Amino acid sequence: MHALVYTQPNEVRLQDRPYPEMADGEVIIKIEAAGICGSDMHAYHGHDPRRNPGLVLGHEFAGTVIESRDTSIAVGDRVSGNPSITCGVCDNCLQGRSNLCSDRTMVGMTRPGAFAEFMSIPAASLIKLPGELATDAAALTEPAATALHAINLAQRALYRPVQEGRVLILGGGAIGMLAALLLTHYGVDRLAVVELNAKRSQSIRDHVGCEVLDTTKTAVTASAYDLVLDCVGAAATRKAAFFAVKPGGAIVHIGLQDWASEIDMRKLTLGEITLVGAFIYTLADMRATVDLLRQGVFGDLAWVEKRSLADGPAAFSDLHHGRTAAAKVLLKPGSTE
Repeated sequence: MHALVYTQPNEVRLQDRPYPEMADGEVIIKIEAAGICGSDMHAYHGHDPRRNPGLVLGHEFAGTVIESRDTSIAVGDRVSGNPSITCGVCDNCLQGRSNLCSDRTMVGMTRPGAFAEFMSIPAASLIKLPGELATDAAALTEPAATALHAINLAQRALYRPVQEGRVLILGGGAIGMLAALLLTHYGVDRLAVVELNAKRSQSIRDHVGCEVLDTTKTAVTASAYDLVLDCVGAAATRKAAFFAVKPGGAIVHIGLQDWASEIDMRKLTLGEITLVGAFIYTLADMRATVDLLRQGVFGDLAWVEKRSLADGPAAFSDLHHGRTAAAKVLLKPGSTE
C-alpha cells in the first residue's frame, strides 16, 4: 500500500509499506481523509523525540472498515475515532478522563498512522458516523474535539458565562479556527484571533467573521480579555496570554510548540488568574463533536483544503513555508485531486 512516511527532518516521502497487521479486537480502515496536524508538523521539523524517522504520521482520520475482529464494529461501517489508545483500567480512564491515561499509545506516534491507504486500530477507539455526515467533515473530529474540550474547561474556570466576556485566541491554525467557530456558535461576539499569516488571517475573517490581529502591526490591549486560548504554546504566546488576560480571567493553554518558558507568576497571583492546561479530548468529547459536525455547527468547512496523498510532500512544504491559507489540509488516499 502507499503511505506517506516521515524520513528525516523537513522531509516526508510517499513509499510502499506492508498492509497493516490486525490483532484481536482491532479493525482495518480504508482511510478516505486524514488531516495534517500541528503535531505532525512538529515531527516533520524534527522537534518531537517521540516520533522518529521511518514513521507513518497522521492521527486525524475518517474512513470505512474493511476488516474487523471485533463484534462492535462491522465491515462497511464508516468511522472516525480516537487516535489515543487507552488502557481502560487506570484511575483516569475509570473516571472518564481517558485523555490522561497513564498507559496510552497513539496512532501516528507509537504505531503507524493515517497517512496511508489502510490503517489498523482497536475497535474500542472508533466512533460510527451518521449517514448524513460527510467523510471529509468527519476527518475534522479530532481537532474539533480538542477545541471543544478546551472550551469546556474554560467555561468551568470562568466566573461568568463565556458569552459575557471578551475572548482572545492566539493562533489561527485548525484548533484556533475551530475554537473561534464554536465560540461564535455559543454566542461570543467579542472575539479576536491573533494570526500573523496574512492568507490565513483573511480566511478567518471570511469564515468566522471576527476581529483578526497581526501583532506585528497592531498591539493587543493589555489586561483586556476574560479568556485567552493559547493555541500555539510558544514562549512568545505564553507571554502574550499573560499580558492580555484581565485580573480574574482565565488562560487555557492548548498548544505545545515550546516545551518550557517563563510565565508571569506575579500577575497570575495578584490577579487571581486561572491557568488551565487542556490536553486533547475524551471519547465523550469526540462523540459530542461528531454530533456538532453533523449539525453544521462549524459551518460549511470551505476553509479546509483537500489534496491527494501523493501530494503530501508538497502539502507539508506549503504548510512549513506558509504558502496556504488553509488552517487544515486533508490528505485523501486514492484521490487524484
